[in-house]
Amino acid sequence: MGVGEDFGTFCSNLAVANRSSISDRYELITRRFNLEFWKMDSRLYHSIYAGSYGRNTATGATSDVDMIFWLPVAYYNTYNSYVGNGQSALLQLFRNALQKTYPTTQIGADGQVVVVSFTDGVTFEVLPAFENKDDSFTYPDSNNGGSWKTTNPRPEIAEINRMDKECNGNLKNLCKMARAWKKEWSVPIGGMLIDTLAYYFIRNYQYRDKSFVYYDFMSRDFFEYLAGQDEKQNYWLSPGANQYVWRTGSFEYKALRCKNIAVDACSYQGDKYGWTARQRWREIYGTNYPG
Repeated sequence: MGVGEDFGTFCSNLAVANRSSISDRYELITRRFNLEFWKMDSRLYHSIYAGSYGRNTATGATSDVDMIFWLPVAYYNTYNSYVGNGQSALLQLFRNALQKTYPTTQIGADGQVVVVSFTDGVTFEVLPAFENKDDSFTYPDSNNGGSWKTTNPRPEIAEINRMDKECNGNLKNLCKMARAWKKEWSVPIGGMLIDTLAYYFIRNYQYRDKSFVYYDFMSRDFFEYLAGQDEKQNYWLSPGANQYVWRTGSFEYKALRCKNIAVDACSYQGDKYGWTARQRWREIYGTNYPG
């Protein structure tokens, strides 16, 4: 196979395989909360996917699915005036409601979200929230005595989708490949920062709308871009929403090492040593890359 076929297979191997199961659970969770808080039977209203699954940049190795469910504003008024930690009490209300649908499943409340852990390893993290007029969400944070915070995933999702379409689907594939690298190399970088840096890299990239044949160059150049980031920079602004995306550790050195491996892989590919090139890509991306 050539480099285009190899990277095409690699991206196929990174696809989320259990979408049907995730969708079923998402709808059941949504239905339970609609019955409980809106007094209506709906599997669709008042919820959205968030996080990497919502941006469609998650890989098949994903174990976390983030979702937001928003409540009537009356609940905000009640728990905002609560004596003590109203945010914690709201999370417990959420947790107790969900146990009616999943009485034997492990459910916990963890600071800001209700965590539902299924036996197949998939975990849902459900954020209770209130929808604001600008389409952002206010949500409870029960840490440090309780407070309200804001998140704005919709414009991030919309901008990632827009840029991905403009780039012939290459942005989301790059985000997924970077997750494979993160896993293989234990890189301390969050998923939102991966997506943010991939977005800023690809928007002006010369091969941004090319086919899989250019993915060797795209990989090499993205690692060079990551390696060139300022290690003193602590945050970046997310696409679309301009929310702070914080650094969780140093990723530049591992990116530089993989840029150098990618340079080797590209040269082997150019010299028609396809098998040797594939082994170099597998050093970077792991066994989901064809051998």
